[in-house]
Amino acid sequence: MTARYDIDWTAAALREIRKLDKRAAARVLAAISRLAAEPRPPGARHLVGHPPGIMRIRAGDYRIVYQVEDDHILVTVVRVAHRRAVYRDL
Repeated sequence: MTARYDIDWTAAALREIRKLDKRAAARVLAAISRLAAEPRPPGARHLVGHPPGIMRIRAGDYRIVYQVEDDHILVTVVRVAHRRAVYRDL
C-alpha cells in the first residue's frame, strides 16, 4: 500500500479557488483530493521550463498546477486557473 500524500496550498491557489463558481470549484477540489492517493494520475503532465516535480492536471476548463515532493509525501497546489490564464506569471 502506498502512502497518502498531504495536500498543501499556496496563498495564491487558495485565493484562486475562492473566486471559482460552485460547480467549477467542486470539480477542481475533487481532482485535488484524488492527488492525495495518486499524485501522478493519467493525464498529468510535467511543465517544461520549470523545476522538476511541477505538474499540471485538467479539471474541465481549469488547470491545477502543483508540485510533488516525494521525500516529504507532499503535494503543494501552486495555481488553479482557467486554461487560458493559468500559465501567465507562473
